[in-house]
Amino acid sequence: MPRPCRAASRAYHRGAVASLIECVPNFSEGRRPEVIEEIVTSIGQIDGVAVLDFSRDETHNRSVVTFAGAAESVVRAATAAVGRALELIDMERHAGAHPRIGAVDVMPFVPLGTTRLAECVDLARRFGEQIAMRFDIPVYLYGDAALRPGRHRLADVRRGQYEGLKAEIGVNPDRAPDYGPARLHPRGGAIAVGARKPLIAFNVNLATDDLSVAKRIAHAVRESSGGLPAVQAMGVLLENPGEKRYAQVSMNLVDWERTGISRAVREIRRLALEAGTDIDHCELIGLAPTGALLEVAADALGLRSFSVDQALELRLTRDR
Repeated sequence: MPRPCRAASRAYHRGAVASLIECVPNFSEGRRPEVIEEIVTSIGQIDGVAVLDFSRDETHNRSVVTFAGAAESVVRAATAAVGRALELIDMERHAGAHPRIGAVDVMPFVPLGTTRLAECVDLARRFGEQIAMRFDIPVYLYGDAALRPGRHRLADVRRGQYEGLKAEIGVNPDRAPDYGPARLHPRGGAIAVGARKPLIAFNVNLATDDLSVAKRIAHAVRESSGGLPAVQAMGVLLENPGEKRYAQVSMNLVDWERTGISRAVREIRRLALEAGTDIDHCELIGLAPTGALLEVAADALGLRSFSVDQALELRLTRDR
């Protein structure tokens, strides 16, 4: 199985990052590692693509893969991943803690370096139309690629999840796909394709297994409930066999410059202490922008007037 490689990092150091696009597909499978191995292999076999990271979660029954490359190489890799996932994942048998509408639940395109978000919007729309025709599957556009006002938020696209969409897609005009048939794929369900800025998937595991506490905290911190700006959150219970149970606040920080990791964790800890518990540990899912991680370091150390140029390797890279 191909491991995360350094190709994109080397390209960045050589100044080639301007042409790169990142793709971060989420697959509705986290309990069969052999399935994710085959999907990652299908991506890694495409010339011009670097598989940067992949992870799976059994409780969420979900895996996240990150890869990058030039636009057309990324499209070929994403298409290969969709085809393999539709062969290997059956949504009629899927269950997990994470909301989902399909085997390839979400396929976002993200600009790296000087690549413009508008390029990713165009790419997402073209890709969505192409895979809808090729695989006869409904496609919903979300994020900055959305064509309908009510579909910018992924949570709105996934309302009711797979089961709810299955019941509504052919009878409710509001649930009609942007591309493809008004019925779910018999195995793969539907796919949400989008364009967005880099986000941070970050989970906070509480020192309790009381799910109600995690749900209350998630409600308090997410933007849609009046909480922190640019934060999406939900409460779930981690119940992996043979392991300690944790109530988890699972978050997407969709704009870390508005709300970063440190601010989100501080607020969750404050709310957890009010509820009589604390944070046990945290998880970073996939990758995060360097600036976001350096912000955490600066906050932890109480640094003033900190600059990313004070990170030795980044300064050396800039000067090359």
